[in-house]
Amino acid sequence: MTRLGWFILALILFGIAAFASMLSFGSSPEPRRVPRAAPNVEAAGDGLRMPVRGVSAAALRDNWGEARAGGAREHHAIDIMAATGTPVLATAPGTIEKLFDSHDGGHTIYQRSADGGTVYYYAHLAGYRAGLHEGQRLRGGEGIGFVGATGNADAGAPHLHFEVKRMAPGERWWQGTNVNPYPLLAEPDANR
Repeated sequence: MTRLGWFILALILFGIAAFASMLSFGSSPEPRRVPRAAPNVEAAGDGLRMPVRGVSAAALRDNWGEARAGGAREHHAIDIMAATGTPVLATAPGTIEKLFDSHDGGHTIYQRSADGGTVYYYAHLAGYRAGLHEGQRLRGGEGIGFVGATGNADAGAPHLHFEVKRMAPGERWWQGTNVNPYPLLAEPDANR
C-alpha cells in the first residue's frame, strides 16, 4: 500500500472514530439541563446551547476584549477549553452558511440563525462532522465538528473559538457586529 493509501485509510478511521464519539452508548452521567431543554442537549441561560459537549457554563471564562497578536487586535470571542476531539454542537437552530479554512481560524464553521439575524462562528476545529455541508439546516444541539487547535491556536491548548455576530439585512457571513458571547452562555447567576 502506498503512503497516500495509508493516509486515506487513516482519515477514514479518524472519521469513523469521530462519528462514534458523538453517539451515546450505555448509561452515562446526565448532562446539566435547564428547564425546557431538549433531551441530551445542554442549554445556557438565554436559550443558546453550550457549543462544546460536556462544558458547563460555570467553566466558561470571559476573555472577550483580551489583547491578541501582541496587542495588535482584540479578541472578539470567547475560547471554550476542551480536549481535542470533543464534539462541537450547534448553539441554536440555523443553516451552515460557510465552511472555511483560514490561516488564523483553521477549520471554521459559519452558521446563520434560523431568523437570519445572527451568525455563530466556530473556529480552530479538528474537523467537521462527516457529511456536513454548506446550506445544511441544523437543529440546536446537533453535532457539527470537533474541538481542535488548527489555524493559529496553540497546539497545547485545544479549544473552540466561539463568536456571535448580529447581522444587518444583506450582510454576508464574514460581516456583522460582534457581541460578547459570554453573557449569552453563562448562567444568569454567574459572578461577573
